[in-house]
Amino acid sequence: MVLPAPPSDVFRRGGFSRLLDLIYPPSCALCSEALRDGRSLCSPCREGLPRLADPFCRVCGEGFDGQIDGAFECPNCRDLSFAFEFARPALFYDERTMGLIHRLKYSREVHLARELGSLAAEAFEDPRLAEAMSGNWPLVPVPLHHSRFQHRHFNQSAEIARVLAMATGLPLLKALKRTRRTETQTRLSRAQRLANLRGAFAMSGSGLKFSAAKPAGAVLVDDVFTTGSTVHECARVLRRAGVQKVIVVTVMRG
Repeated sequence: MVLPAPPSDVFRRGGFSRLLDLIYPPSCALCSEALRDGRSLCSPCREGLPRLADPFCRVCGEGFDGQIDGAFECPNCRDLSFAFEFARPALFYDERTMGLIHRLKYSREVHLARELGSLAAEAFEDPRLAEAMSGNWPLVPVPLHHSRFQHRHFNQSAEIARVLAMATGLPLLKALKRTRRTETQTRLSRAQRLANLRGAFAMSGSGLKFSAAKPAGAVLVDDVFTTGSTVHECARVLRRAGVQKVIVVTVMRG
């Protein structure tokens, strides 16, 4: 299944925004080429970002440099048991994409969520996500602790999920909340990450209402899939609450 490009009216902006474009002409976030219509990437830069393509691990999306016939699991995933069915990043790891994600998260360039979300929507071309589309599964962003939210003023996963919802037509549901602040995961091993995250998530009020009916599934949304520890813990909470299946969609494989 190939999704059509998000319709232009999904991202329609008002006259004031168009006036700002005249005063402060937007430029490509990667090459600084002048842009129109509120885009953040020019076509060559956008198309130059490496999409996830075969062969890749059907569980975590890890790419494989070589020739493999048929579906396969990477050595790491063979020894792991995740609470989600599989993770489907839209793009392979790339410094340019990581730079865009860091600018969104740490430099508060929230406008980049539109571009990153529309890139993430390409993951839905994977036929394994047809079940989520036909079943109208909700998009559930990985939550941010309120103290971090107060500092950042937005949740990057929720902003990406908002764009995904407009592109796919799936509902957005903030089914999870973060109950405690955790240490930065960057320098931790997978085992340390899992220990760090244990008990850090819970169902929100709207999540409990949703899960009470034992729904068929939900799509977890995050920016980057690295070890899978964060989305595993989120999926574990959703599954324990009654959600039967959880699929993960991210912009990039870390």
